[in-house]
Amino acid sequence: MDFITVSQYADMHGLSERTVRNWCKAGKMQGAFLSGKTWIIPADAALPQKGKPKISPLLKRLREEKEGRISGGIYHRTQIDLTYNSNHIEGSRLTHDQTRYIFETNTIGVVDEAVNVDDIVETSNHFRCIDLIIDRAEEKISESLVKDLHRTLKAGTSDSRKDWFHVGDYKKLPNEVGGRETCPPEQVHMRMKALLSEYNAKKEKTLEDIIDLHQRFELIHPFQDGNGRVGRLIMFKECLAYGIVPFIITDDLKWFYYRGLNEWGHINGYLTDTCLAAQDNYKTLLKYFKIKY
Repeated sequence: MDFITVSQYADMHGLSERTVRNWCKAGKMQGAFLSGKTWIIPADAALPQKGKPKISPLLKRLREEKEGRISGGIYHRTQIDLTYNSNHIEGSRLTHDQTRYIFETNTIGVVDEAVNVDDIVETSNHFRCIDLIIDRAEEKISESLVKDLHRTLKAGTSDSRKDWFHVGDYKKLPNEVGGRETCPPEQVHMRMKALLSEYNAKKEKTLEDIIDLHQRFELIHPFQDGNGRVGRLIMFKECLAYGIVPFIITDDLKWFYYRGLNEWGHINGYLTDTCLAAQDNYKTLLKYFKIKY
């Protein structure tokens, strides 16, 4: 865990040093401690909440259906659609029906065909990742949260048995995405820390802020594998956190999504329009399940 001073925390969040110091004295800064006469604060410490924060009708419904183990609702549909599409983009050969069967019965339901075991394990793991982002939706994005998602996604896979892979930690070997070079392993921590600090310093997040975070995350490509799925989970989580209608990149939008990622910074409209189209699809679901947005 990284620690910073009161001055650094105040600059990061646009606050006065006195305010931050008073929060520390009042015990409102989780993990802060005195070193001599100086307060030291975890770099990813959350801002104190003023009363209980409001949550969106969608997040409220997702949590209710998750806790109540209610089938056939928006939680059920989101689990299957988000898991199937995000895994399919990355090469999983499981069908939508097979994904649904695993979620609904916790069995495979495959006859007369060879199935990659990792596809099954990562499907089950992805369901757990969605539960994680629902439970921790309001939590500020941190390196530890990002690593928790990766650890959950890749647990028990063949990659987890490779000494060099480092499940739940940043990559140790250089990698590429779409033939493009990504951040060197030795720079990942520094780049991720800077990216999240800049993003978290924004008091209100817009859809464009979330898309920008995603594109820059994918350019860093912090993990050996699983970056796309972790990145899309983060986008979904942040939409839930800030009352923005989330979206699922479906197979028919995949190539527009890739083009948008490549052109971001030059023609932002490509990726924005793709995400808005996906958002319209999710709005249709919200209307069907009578959830306000």
